[in-house]
Amino acid sequence: MTNHFEKLDVWKRACQLSHDTYLAFKNSKDYAFRDQMIRSSLSIPSNIAEGADRGSPKEFIRFLHIASGSSAELRTQAYIAGKLGLISKETTASIVTETQEISAMI
Repeated sequence: MTNHFEKLDVWKRACQLSHDTYLAFKNSKDYAFRDQMIRSSLSIPSNIAEGADRGSPKEFIRFLHIASGSSAELRTQAYIAGKLGLISKETTASIVTETQEISAMI
């Protein structure tokens, strides 16, 4: 176990994804949808960090499962946001690809 989650590549990528998701939605007028996507994106690196800091392999695995679920949640929301025209096809594809890669890393 590591309590130095900042060294984990998956945590770094998840933080960048959260940042990118925030920027993609910062001007959205659909506040509920925007807030849900931002919450989902924040949950990924937050759960990786919390699990890494727990000190127990069992706890770390549990929080990685939660982070993976949040990644799937964000991916689903990106598909829906794209269909609704809230984000561009390029942004949708970027979020989908990044969540798939982060989930694979987890």
